[in-house]
Amino acid sequence: MAELQLDPAMAGLGGGGGSGLGDGGGPGRGPPSPRPAGPTPRGHGRQPTAAAQPLEPGPGPPERAGGGGAARWVRLNVGGTYFVTTRQTLGREPKSFLCRLCCQEDPELDSDKDETGAYLIDRDPTYFGPILNYLRHGKLIITKELAEEGVLEEAEFYNIASLVRLVKERIRDNENRTSQGPVKHVYRVLQCQEEELTQMVSTMSDGWKFEQLCACDLTEASKQCLRARILLLSSTRWQNRSSVVFKGG
Repeated sequence: MAELQLDPAMAGLGGGGGSGLGDGGGPGRGPPSPRPAGPTPRGHGRQPTAAAQPLEPGPGPPERAGGGGAARWVRLNVGGTYFVTTRQTLGREPKSFLCRLCCQEDPELDSDKDETGAYLIDRDPTYFGPILNYLRHGKLIITKELAEEGVLEEAEFYNIASLVRLVKERIRDNENRTSQGPVKHVYRVLQCQEEELTQMVSTMSDGWKFEQLCACDLTEASKQCLRARILLLSSTRWQNRSSVVFKGG
């Protein structure tokens, strides 16, 4: 039986390593193995990503003009009592002592500060309340415990011209009322018949007002003569008058 012989050039087609019909590699490299069917395993076939970098802190919010919100507030130590207000409030009177002390970039006035940073002012704290409240809302409020002259003294010290005028006007009005003397009431009694009552009330003098109406308590004989007399009580204010003229009815 004849023996089959293979061409050495075709030996590379076998399962062993051969030459050049594979993937174009060197001698002994076989053909590339087929890619398995099915989904690609996770983590394979993705593009490599750069490593995450830590974020740098960004710029903070802008600071307020004047060094922040705290710079708007002012702490005052008036005679040992603390008051807290804003520079805007103290600046409503530009020529005042408080504005020149606390509201200017280069203060015209100088004052020591205590350990808390409050301005030291050697004045009566009792009368400082009306001063500060006037700068806040523009109204003069003086309690009964305070003297108007004391408020005027403080208003002049702090050089608040509009408040000085306002306090002086109030003091002047009070003096005028006091000079007129206390108010009193004067009463008068008018007597009339029942049918005359309507006319009597309608013709009452200016300044007089009706107070009370009552019937006379007369005896039987008097009733027959006077026939239902009525007493009308009226009053008026009397103030610093030397005399009062009474009109009878």
